[in-house]
Amino acid sequence: MEEKERVILIIEELSKLYPAKTALNFSNPFELLIATILSAQCTDKRVNQVTKRLFKKYKSPLDFAFADLKQLEEDIKELGLYRAKAKNIKELSKIIVEKYKGNVPAEFDELIKLPGVGRKTANVVLANAFNKPALAVDTHVFRVSRRLGLSSGESPERVEKDLVKIIPENLWNVAHHLFIRHGREICRARKPLCQRCTISLWCNYRKNIL
Repeated sequence: MEEKERVILIIEELSKLYPAKTALNFSNPFELLIATILSAQCTDKRVNQVTKRLFKKYKSPLDFAFADLKQLEEDIKELGLYRAKAKNIKELSKIIVEKYKGNVPAEFDELIKLPGVGRKTANVVLANAFNKPALAVDTHVFRVSRRLGLSSGESPERVEKDLVKIIPENLWNVAHHLFIRHGREICRARKPLCQRCTISLWCNYRKNIL
């Protein structure tokens, strides 16, 4: 079976189990950008709890740009890495206000120039806020892809390059969400629940441990 055929079967099977959408709550591209930055080393559930309050207090990039840094740190303190996150959010908000007239840029090369925005965050925003083909590789996508044998890459960027070669462009966004959910629910880092996995037929990791 060719890799492209195998990955489509995997995606089709996972789509029966999980919704192909982000778990982060947002109402515009800027809110998704902030939420994605805050989600580093945090659960989406906790981020949603914080942003529910945060976006009522700070309603626009301008509000974040002129926020008191210490107060912003306090507002997101429970999420961890809060000092770096607050600093990046304040700085990128200034750039968005001054350079982009308050609008989040919809181009990958522009997004990754913003403080605190890497490939994963840029791709998440492009896919979910602008509906552009993008395949963000976080820790779950990285782990699931390697276990399935879809990539042997040692870095998220390498895995991303491998995945976009075998996954049809119209399924990039879908695959990202499905692999995340599968990584959380079944293909866990420490103790994957292989006995409950519905895609084990196509999994290299499962074959190797049998």
